[in-house]
Amino acid sequence: MGKIVGKLSVFFEDPFWVGVFERVEDGKLSVAKVTFGAEPKDNEVYLFALKHYYDLKNTIFKMCLNNKNCYITY
Repeated sequence: MGKIVGKLSVFFEDPFWVGVFERVEDGKLSVAKVTFGAEPKDNEVYLFALKHYYDLKNTIFKMCLNNKNCYITY
């Protein structure tokens, strides 16, 4: 089994706060976008990630060489 790296970015995308979960596994980047609505508190984001991370339907959108030159589009 190879190395798996995860990342979560939370930002304001008018008019809502959203989170983008990223996972790199075997050189493939998958992402899932979550709409939080109102600005989430740190503990709310943490609890959401603990409860729902494995339920997210991540989609591989591009093969990335060394995780460079990859752009997320919706």
